[in-house]
Amino acid sequence: MTLKTTLIDAAELAALPPESVLIVDCRFALADPAQGERDYRDGHVPGAVYASLDRDLSDLSRQAEGLGRHPLPPESAFNALLSRWGWRSGMQVVAYDTAGGALAAARLWWLLRLVGIQAAVLDGGYVAWLAADLPIETGAATSRAGSKLSLHYDESQVVLDHAAVADGASGQLLDARATPRYRGDVEPLDRVGGHVPGALNRPFADNLGSDGRFKPAAQLRDEFMAVLGATEPSRVVHMCGSGVTACHNLLAMEYAGLHGSRLYAPSWSGWVSDPARPVATD
Repeated sequence: MTLKTTLIDAAELAALPPESVLIVDCRFALADPAQGERDYRDGHVPGAVYASLDRDLSDLSRQAEGLGRHPLPPESAFNALLSRWGWRSGMQVVAYDTAGGALAAARLWWLLRLVGIQAAVLDGGYVAWLAADLPIETGAATSRAGSKLSLHYDESQVVLDHAAVADGASGQLLDARATPRYRGDVEPLDRVGGHVPGALNRPFADNLGSDGRFKPAAQLRDEFMAVLGATEPSRVVHMCGSGVTACHNLLAMEYAGLHGSRLYAPSWSGWVSDPARPVATD
């Protein structure tokens, strides 16, 4: 079976043999962190397990270290999570949420890439699954624990060094937040509004069409190149508020054939953890 590595549509997912795919429901609400799991229990793609952005895809105990609001989970914790889900080599992994991948599905997709696992995001998310009139199931996931794993993060794909960001050594920053937050007009979550000096802006919402699905790859390629100019994709470093929606831009670039960009995982919340760091509002 040829694995999907960026996007998969609902019909393709429904056609996969259940034993060949690990489906992960990543629905999450910042205002109510327990809402996603409640929604999962009320109805989800058959066979899906649930991943909480706060509990499973982040390590909130490290927020005070300047790593942003959603620090990366330790390798050991992520390995244990994959083992509990029953992941095995060669299995197609598909993540979904209700925001076209932007809430947490793209974050899981990127974490999997970080440990060398190819995965896909359900294009259009749970909404597209329901719109296709495909079956759902309710309740908790069935246990499918697998073998112990010892996968390692590829540190070349992630930027954690604020100093390298400050002097531009890490590459060209591309901020995925909505333009009013990028400009500093509003800031609902972090200490101060604005952006890292020199960062460009590409709101992640611009990756989706009116139907909630990703725009065609060729269109995305043209739109990203219009923002980035002559910058090579491998020199692009994505950021957002806490390293979550930035993964949506990274996914969109990969889908568009613009390969090799990276993630500034602490993102804006990590940058402004030190009041001495400069803030731009132009």
